Amino acid sequence: MSQQWQEQGGALVAEREFADFAAALAYVNAVGALAEARNHHPDILLHGWNKVRLTLATHDAGGTVTDADHALAAAIDDFPG
Repeated sequence: MSQQWQEQGGALVAEREFADFAAALAYVNAVGALAEARNHHPDILLHGWNKVRLTLATHDAGGTVTDADHALAAAIDDFPG
Protein backbone atom coordinates (compact mmCIF):
# COMPACT_ATOMS: atom_id res chain seq x y z
CA MET A 1 0.00 0.00 0.00
CA SER A 2 1.28 3.44 -0.92
CA GLN A 3 2.24 6.01 1.66
CA GLN A 4 -0.76 8.09 0.56
CA TRP A 5 -3.24 5.63 2.12
CA GLN A 6 -3.84 5.74 5.85
CA GLU A 7 -6.14 3.74 8.06
CA GLN A 8 -8.71 6.05 9.64
CA GLY A 9 -11.85 4.98 11.44
CA GLY A 10 -11.81 1.45 10.07
CA ALA A 11 -11.25 2.52 6.45
CA LEU A 12 -8.41 3.27 4.05
CA VAL A 13 -8.29 6.99 3.24
CA ALA A 14 -6.22 8.88 0.67
CA GLU A 15 -6.20 12.58 -0.08
CA ARG A 16 -4.86 13.96 -3.37
CA GLU A 17 -4.42 17.54 -4.54
CA PHE A 18 -4.45 18.56 -8.20
CA ALA A 19 -3.49 21.63 -10.22
CA ASP A 20 -7.12 22.57 -10.86
CA PHE A 21 -10.73 21.46 -10.76
CA ALA A 22 -10.59 19.85 -14.21
CA ALA A 23 -7.67 17.60 -13.20
CA ALA A 24 -9.40 16.62 -9.95
CA LEU A 25 -12.61 15.80 -11.83
CA ALA A 26 -10.73 13.74 -14.42
CA TYR A 27 -9.14 11.75 -11.58
CA VAL A 28 -12.56 11.16 -9.99
CA ASN A 29 -13.89 9.90 -13.32
CA ALA A 30 -10.90 7.57 -13.80
CA VAL A 31 -11.31 6.14 -10.28
CA GLY A 32 -15.03 5.74 -10.96
CA ALA A 33 -14.39 3.76 -14.14
CA LEU A 34 -11.90 1.52 -12.34
CA ALA A 35 -14.34 0.99 -9.48
CA GLU A 36 -17.14 0.05 -11.89
CA ALA A 37 -14.88 -2.43 -13.68
CA ARG A 38 -14.03 -4.08 -10.35
CA ASN A 39 -17.55 -3.74 -8.89
CA HIS A 40 -16.00 -2.26 -5.76
CA HIS A 41 -16.76 1.38 -5.08
CA PRO A 42 -15.01 3.92 -2.83
CA ASP A 43 -16.63 6.92 -1.25
CA ILE A 44 -15.34 9.89 -3.25
CA LEU A 45 -15.30 13.50 -2.08
CA LEU A 46 -14.25 16.29 -4.44
CA HIS A 47 -13.67 19.39 -2.32
CA GLY A 48 -11.81 22.67 -2.15
CA TRP A 49 -11.93 22.92 -6.00
CA ASN A 50 -8.82 20.75 -6.46
CA LYS A 51 -8.77 18.06 -3.75
CA VAL A 52 -10.10 14.51 -3.78
CA ARG A 53 -10.56 12.25 -0.78
CA LEU A 54 -11.07 8.53 -1.36
CA THR A 55 -12.38 6.27 1.40
CA LEU A 56 -12.32 2.48 1.03
CA ALA A 57 -14.18 0.03 3.25
CA THR A 58 -16.26 -2.98 2.27
CA HIS A 59 -19.91 -2.37 3.12
CA ASP A 60 -20.78 -6.07 2.72
CA ALA A 61 -18.19 -6.86 5.41
CA GLY A 62 -19.67 -4.46 7.94
CA GLY A 63 -17.67 -1.47 6.75
CA THR A 64 -14.27 -3.01 7.47
CA VAL A 65 -11.13 -3.01 5.34
CA THR A 66 -10.77 -6.17 3.25
CA ASP A 67 -8.40 -7.53 0.62
CA ALA A 68 -10.68 -5.99 -2.04
CA ASP A 69 -10.03 -2.54 -0.54
CA HIS A 70 -6.27 -3.07 -0.53
CA ALA A 71 -6.41 -4.33 -4.13
CA LEU A 72 -8.41 -1.30 -5.29
CA ALA A 73 -6.05 1.04 -3.41
CA ALA A 74 -3.09 -0.55 -5.19
CA ALA A 75 -4.81 -0.23 -8.57
CA ILE A 76 -5.58 3.44 -7.89
CA ASP A 77 -1.93 3.99 -6.93
CA ASP A 78 -0.96 2.78 -10.41
CA PHE A 79 -2.65 5.85 -11.97
CA PRO A 80 -0.20 8.42 -13.32
CA GLY A 81 0.02 11.83 -11.73
